[in-house]
Amino acid sequence: MTTPPQEHAREEPGRAPRTQPQGHPQRWLILGVICLAQLTVVIDNTVLNVAIPSLTREMDAATSDIQWMINAYSLVQSGLLLTAGNAADRYGRKKMLFAGLALFGLGSLVAGLASSTGQLIAARAGMGIGGALLLTTTLAVAMQIFTPEEQPRAIGVWAAVNSLGFAAGPLLGGFMLNHFWWGAIFLINLPVAALGLVAVVTLVPESKNPQGDRPDLLGALLSTIGMASLVFAIISGPGHGWASQRVLASAAVAVAALGAFAYWESRIPYPMLDLHFFRNRRFTGAVAGAVLITFGMTGAMYLLTQHLQFVLGYDALEAGLRTSPLALTFVALNFTGLTAKWTARMGLPVAIALGMTLTAAGLAAIALLASGGYAGTLLGLLLIGVGCAIASPAMAHAIMSSIPREKAGVGAGINGTLAEFGNGLGVAVLGAVLNARFAALVTVTASSLPAALASAGSAAERERITDAFSAGLESSQLVGAVAVLLGGLVAAVLLRRAERAEAS
Repeated sequence: MTTPPQEHAREEPGRAPRTQPQGHPQRWLILGVICLAQLTVVIDNTVLNVAIPSLTREMDAATSDIQWMINAYSLVQSGLLLTAGNAADRYGRKKMLFAGLALFGLGSLVAGLASSTGQLIAARAGMGIGGALLLTTTLAVAMQIFTPEEQPRAIGVWAAVNSLGFAAGPLLGGFMLNHFWWGAIFLINLPVAALGLVAVVTLVPESKNPQGDRPDLLGALLSTIGMASLVFAIISGPGHGWASQRVLASAAVAVAALGAFAYWESRIPYPMLDLHFFRNRRFTGAVAGAVLITFGMTGAMYLLTQHLQFVLGYDALEAGLRTSPLALTFVALNFTGLTAKWTARMGLPVAIALGMTLTAAGLAAIALLASGGYAGTLLGLLLIGVGCAIASPAMAHAIMSSIPREKAGVGAGINGTLAEFGNGLGVAVLGAVLNARFAALVTVTASSLPAALASAGSAAERERITDAFSAGLESSQLVGAVAVLLGGLVAAVLLRRAERAEAS
């Protein structure tokens, strides 16, 4: 087996590596392997939504059961991302990639054969552990095997696989459910996991932090509790109310745990997350941009899907097909390497500013034109696709390249945590904006659009309700557009200042 590239000697926190590592001779084949593992995880994040009616019918699952089937995975994964990344750096990225695939495959097997809702919820939690390991190690391995010049394109391909998975998940799920029973959506992961395990053993080189720092067990515990509690508060808010005891209690636990985590990390000599990273303007600029672009894009797409189904009358599969131009644009631009070339030509600050401006313009186009039919929506989706194709990989690269190479797993954990946080916050905040405008324009007491339509007594009232929802969609998309635009400007300014400081 080819000897892996050597790790860098320890660098100052927040500084990019000074030496230029050699690329692994089989790096593009290895990237294909880790992207296959990544694709399986991302598809599984979305495919379960399509199976909800089947699970409700065949397993007699209550609404709370369905919510926990979905939330068990996301809570475990989001809570463990930093810990998983740190474990990969400490114990070996190849080992953790193998463990992630094995856990994800085992969880998929148990989920596919589950005979009760409790078994399925437990299996989903186990899959969340595997998913956290895979999401962090795949990006960390990519940073080890590619040269700095090739890293932007490799990250672009990695990010495009994420986008492809989100688009393909509902379509694949619909196909599987039309031909097989619901368990097939999980069992399809098994051959992919098996192939991935063989490929990891034979192809992926081992790499880890040569320092061998002591395990930060308390930091791992605090970060897991804090992030899981924060995500739980965000996903509980829309359904239970932001002032509910459930949300306030979980938010308080999150603040306490994350505050204790930050204090602990600043006091110990071997922190899991070196807080000095946040002194680097390149890092903080990319962090701000990453949160806000996922905030705007995920929240907007979640609400747009409802608009396509309940206002324009498309079924779930048709709605998925009509939002796919966003993902296809993202995939095409990154698989061909165009965005990596554009970013190299423009530089990171300009690329991120341009990408997020285009994304904001796409959200605004949907806000102002979606009520007129699909043509306006398509324009907005294409603008968002181009904007995200430029900005998202650029910000991921800015985060990863501002962290010492031996801490690549932690960097990938930070990148994944930001995405989880931005996704949840976008759905929650933009959903709250839509609901507030919707409630102000209709007199019915129903808390959701489907419930309001079901209680409508006439066609005129139904039309008034859908118009109110469209008005709420417009407001929420415009809020998302402003957030993305401001995030792009802040990120670009901080990155430009960082470049000037490095040049002086």
